[in-house]
Amino acid sequence: HIASNLFVIYYKPKEEDKNRIGISVSKKLGNAVIRNKLKRQVRMMVQEIGCLESDVDILILVRKAYLTNTYDINKKGLETLVKKVKIRAYSDHEGE
Repeated sequence: HIASNLFVIYYKPKEEDKNRIGISVSKKLGNAVIRNKLKRQVRMMVQEIGCLESDVDILILVRKAYLTNTYDINKKGLETLVKKVKIRAYSDHEGE
């Protein structure tokens, strides 16, 4: 896994042909309306960043610090982590 103050990303090699991305938001971050809003935002970030063209299945956990930042800052944080995941997954794959 790879973590920052905004997100934790778990990843593993794809088991199927299609891309799978999971988004999890803890109940500690708010009620159902807030959590669903955060999931929609992260889903949009994933589309904009292009996480779907990856060779790994990804699970994104949203942390509490997400609530204090703007959408753009959160998106840059996610983008940085996704780049690290792609680099690490590629190096893990090359090591086999």
